[in-house]
Amino acid sequence: MSNVPAVSHERGTRKGRALTPDEHSTLPPRFIDLKIELVKDRERLQNSWNDLLAQLKSSGRQRKKDRTDNMFVQKIIPQVEFSELQNLSPGKFKDIKRRGAVLVKNVVDSAQATAWRDELTAFVKTTLSKFFQLYWTRPQIQARAHPNVLSLISWLNSLYYIGTFPKNDQVTSVDLLKGVELSTPLVYADRFRVRHPGAQWNTHPPHIDGGGIERWEDANFRSCYNDILNGEWEKHDPYDLAGRLNAKMLLYGRPGQCVRTFQGWIALSETAPTQGTLKVFPDVTLSNASLILRPFFHLKKKLVSDDSLDQQNWEFDISTPDFPGIFERDGGFFGPRLTHQSHPHLRLSESMTSVPLVRPVMYIPAVPLTPQNLAYIERQKESFLKGIPPPDFPNGAGEDNFIGTGRETDVIGETARKAMGIAY
Repeated sequence: MSNVPAVSHERGTRKGRALTPDEHSTLPPRFIDLKIELVKDRERLQNSWNDLLAQLKSSGRQRKKDRTDNMFVQKIIPQVEFSELQNLSPGKFKDIKRRGAVLVKNVVDSAQATAWRDELTAFVKTTLSKFFQLYWTRPQIQARAHPNVLSLISWLNSLYYIGTFPKNDQVTSVDLLKGVELSTPLVYADRFRVRHPGAQWNTHPPHIDGGGIERWEDANFRSCYNDILNGEWEKHDPYDLAGRLNAKMLLYGRPGQCVRTFQGWIALSETAPTQGTLKVFPDVTLSNASLILRPFFHLKKKLVSDDSLDQQNWEFDISTPDFPGIFERDGGFFGPRLTHQSHPHLRLSESMTSVPLVRPVMYIPAVPLTPQNLAYIERQKESFLKGIPPPDFPNGAGEDNFIGTGRETDVIGETARKAMGIAY
């Protein structure tokens, strides 16, 4: 499971590239005004950026030191047994929240996982595709309804809390809290996949789901990053959901209509580091701060050094409308898609860290009960009953006529039926 904003799929190894001036898409001029609006104290923001670069350099040195250890991946990404979740040490709990990723073992027994894998394999009769546009196979439905999976979703949701709401003259905090139950799990239907080594970096580059330019443009959404924008990124708490409850994540009609606390896999087929597995940036606070502050700084045309973390290479600049990693498409915007050119300070080829050995096939994100999420789940339920793709995904022929498609009868138990939107 991962809450880390920057996520990619690896291809094994990737050579570093020379540091070059910014390369990115030019956005409409109105985004200059947005930048001006967001900068409250230029000097404080500059100092904050410099501190961030220093911390990124320190973290990089530690990663380099750890990489000399064969247990590097195991050191970075926390691993726990499902049976231990209610009795974790404070240190392990803190580490999970810092990394934004955790490998939870033995959520379902191996016999059940093998049975699901075999049924999925028989269903598609091929493993040539990396992603299968299938959402409603019987194994997927059964996995989402499994009591241990739902219990894990609830536990992951519990890592979050609701702090102080942003000021809003039209909606009170009491109104925003109506219908919010972080302990109640909902099920977001996603695809399953069999991933093979060898895909190029650009196929699945580091990317961030759950909102793009809206993170800066929507007042409620950007309130999640107030500490970062105020020049105090160290105070940023990525687990405060208050600003997300009324955020507009879809100003331009892009997918991502649910507030997902974690992206998740149910592991069925073995994938190890360097074999095409998931990679994450293993520090949520540093990742968020690097993303949110990046549009206000750019590399100088004349670089002092080839070090992307050298403070002297960067300068404050809000004279352009560009938000690196955000691109125009179909009358709206998509991203963030992070590259070496757009976010050189993150040193992605070095910092993106493989998750440990897993057997990933099914994506099952963690989603809490909120009015916004429930509204999506109710629409998703109709898609399920019709056997067509969920609302967040491209239209397709559907699966209703396939042999082996899951049915409502495969959703067993009151908790599962509520999670799928059937019991509401």
